[in-house]
Amino acid sequence: MQNIGSNRRNALYLKIKPSPMNYKIEPDKLNWDAGKVKGFLGKEFLKLDNGGVKLVKIEAQSVYPEHIHPDKTEYAFVVDGTPSFVINNELFTSKMGDFFIFPSGMKHAIKNETDIICHLLVGSIQV
Repeated sequence: MQNIGSNRRNALYLKIKPSPMNYKIEPDKLNWDAGKVKGFLGKEFLKLDNGGVKLVKIEAQSVYPEHIHPDKTEYAFVVDGTPSFVINNELFTSKMGDFFIFPSGMKHAIKNETDIICHLLVGSIQV
């Protein structure tokens, strides 16, 4: 009887056990993937059913046009550079270390109107 219970516990564990994932991400070993918009490239760190996180490189003089996500909230942490953000028709300038939130259903855009590359840590959470 005890073995059967143990087997049942193991079977249950196997069903709910999370799929393998990397616990350490080494960005230098990842390739830059072209994004949907020219001048925006990404290195995906984490992709889950309900959200994810990626490192985004924004080339000089690049603009991600205004858009809306009806089902997720996004956020961006400025790693380096000085991109600007338009959130709900309000323009925000930035510096390294700033953190921005783009609530679900709210129009937003990202601009790098400088002559240097910017990097952002961008994530999303499904709502």
